[in-house]
Amino acid sequence: MTTTTLAVLVPVLPFLGAAAGLLLGRTAPGFVRPLAVLPTLASLVLAVLVAARQGGGRAVDAVTELTPTGSVPVELALHIDGFAALVAVLVGSVATCVQIYSTGYLRDDPRYPSYAALVSLFTSAMFLVVYSGDLMVLLVGWEIMGICSYFLVGHYWETPQARAASLKAFLVTKLGDVPFLIGLLALATEAGSFRITKILGAVASGSLDHPTLIALLLLAGVAGKSAQFPLHTWLPDAMAGPTPVSALIHAATMVAAGVYFVARLLPLFQASHAAMVVLAVMAAVTMVGSALAALAQDDIKRVLAYSTIGQLGYMTGALAAGDRGAAVFHLLTHGAFKALLFLAAGVIIHAAGTNSLAAMSRMRGLRDRVPDAYWTMTVALLALAAIPPFSGFFSKESVLVAAEHAATGHTGQAPGAAGWTVLLAGLVTALLTAAYATRLWLLAFRGRGAEAPDHGRQPVAMNAVLWVLAIPSLALGGLAFRLLPDWFDGHDLTPTLTTSVLGTGVALVGGIVTYAAWRHTTSLAARPLGAVAAHPEGDAALVEAEAIASHEPAYGDIAHAPDPSDPGRLLLGPLHRHAAVGFHLDAVYTTLFVRPVQAGARLVRFLDREVVDTYVRGAGALPRVLGTAVRRAQTGNVQTYVSALLAGTVVLAVAAVLVATGA
Repeated sequence: MTTTTLAVLVPVLPFLGAAAGLLLGRTAPGFVRPLAVLPTLASLVLAVLVAARQGGGRAVDAVTELTPTGSVPVELALHIDGFAALVAVLVGSVATCVQIYSTGYLRDDPRYPSYAALVSLFTSAMFLVVYSGDLMVLLVGWEIMGICSYFLVGHYWETPQARAASLKAFLVTKLGDVPFLIGLLALATEAGSFRITKILGAVASGSLDHPTLIALLLLAGVAGKSAQFPLHTWLPDAMAGPTPVSALIHAATMVAAGVYFVARLLPLFQASHAAMVVLAVMAAVTMVGSALAALAQDDIKRVLAYSTIGQLGYMTGALAAGDRGAAVFHLLTHGAFKALLFLAAGVIIHAAGTNSLAAMSRMRGLRDRVPDAYWTMTVALLALAAIPPFSGFFSKESVLVAAEHAATGHTGQAPGAAGWTVLLAGLVTALLTAAYATRLWLLAFRGRGAEAPDHGRQPVAMNAVLWVLAIPSLALGGLAFRLLPDWFDGHDLTPTLTTSVLGTGVALVGGIVTYAAWRHTTSLAARPLGAVAAHPEGDAALVEAEAIASHEPAYGDIAHAPDPSDPGRLLLGPLHRHAAVGFHLDAVYTTLFVRPVQAGARLVRFLDREVVDTYVRGAGALPRVLGTAVRRAQTGNVQTYVSALLAGTVVLAVAAVLVATGA
């Protein structure tokens, strides 16, 4: 087969698997799991073959026009360069791991067939975004992911949290998609095409009249999809979905789409210094704010959600510094260790019966119950904290190197202000990232109190996936930073001594200070030693659904009590209560947007009920009254009819005389 044919099959196979899974979910349930895993696995194999054939060389381009669409044609186009090939391999790897993990995690879930089909469709849509050479076709995959996320986040629809989270995710991302679509149309109008290659050619020739306006419109959609400030609030709430869905969304699909899009069209954004500065400020605020919020969260999945937002901030920061190589490098390593973190968190939630770190910190021996999750999550947290030689160190340092080069003027691809903004925010975030990673590890695995409940060993499929993802989390960075430049742009990704010392130094400081704070608070805390009720045996998804609804089913009032040994409270001080609620951004949105919209809806309902309906009811009542009057006049008495006729005639005659006299 040609490379083009293989590339076409990559998104088609999961799509066919999704359709077949939905059709056979009830009639032949035995085929659901193979149809979930095998098409995605086949797409991964084909994506690897495409990457091997592309080899970081000349981009693979293919195009066909199905039907004329007007002055600006929409074409089915492929554009596969080096970094597109690598991102597709990442998507296939994480999606395959998620599907395999889900066979054990949701093995008793009656809605597993629809869940697996939606995950396959989600994967197919992301493949379409990665390989598409036409922005309108890319938009199709972009929107399909939004629809799938609505259903997947709301998988546990019995809980109000899941219903609210799915609606919020859909609305917030759609809020960004409106200016995004306007920006795409404006870009295609000025460039004369939706084809990415032609658009980049128009940018290079200076043919765009309004690059700043177009770039800012597109950034709104990117902020929504990739959960960047100020449209990031949907992502922490999306943790109400199943843990495998969280791993898929956070590691390799939906949130990665925005970063990938900017990387794909980076010359367009570089054509506007204002857009690059806005991108840098957005990245800086996202990085620092999300890291502070992560340090204050009690829910283990919300810690990881804010962590994802911060790491995406690193990627957009690298793009703001003009280095898409560093951004995509961090995207690849982040995909590995973040998928591992979420899937390991799913195992821990199953074992603990709760999402609450406060409850876990009161449980002794949890790490002995889940040894696979303990060791693999330790590897992933070290990668997240950018401790050498784990993969996150190399990719995060490449981001700091890119920011340093932009700040010092070594490259002319980004304003110096953008470079300094990203560099300073990146160092502060490195400190905070190590702090909340250490806090999570201490509270989850170094708890004291009652013995942790024993739910037995997790399914082999779940534990095997953890060890598979631990390999790239440990080794991908060290192996890839020398090879990746050959796949695109050719930018050197080797960490410099300055950024290595600074980045690693602040990370070590953050971890050590957090550990010291934990030791101090632990020594002072009076821990309740009451027995912790073991969660009844059951499926992991059921445990998580109950944990989402509240922590009470497993641990009663203990889960709601603040943990006096939490080092985050000591480190953040009075800032803790604000960081715990995301610095009240949801409250601000509620005040500025939700309440006015609700008030407007109430006004419309009042006008509809009291004004419009009044006229409608009046229009129906008037003929009814007239009909009643006419019906009463029909007595059947001929003398009455003749008298009425004569009276009417007299009245008309008198009226005619009066009119004639007046004339």
